[in-house]
Amino acid sequence: MKASEIREKSAEEMTQELEALHKEQFNLRMQNATGQLTRPSEIRRVRRDIARIKTIQNENK
Repeated sequence: MKASEIREKSAEEMTQELEALHKEQFNLRMQNATGQLTRPSEIRRVRRDIARIKTIQNENK
C-alpha cells in the first residue's frame, strides 16, 4: 500500500486498516512459528504498512 493511498482515507478508515493489519501480522507470525508460512516477505510488507499508517496518523495530528 502506498502512502498516497493511505492519505486519501479518513481517520476512521485508517484505524480500521491498522486493526486489520495487526490481525494479519499476528496470523503471519503464527504461520511462521509453525512452519506454514510460504512467503516470509509478507511479514515485512505488513510491518511496513503498519508503520506507514502510523506515520500518516501522526502527521495528521
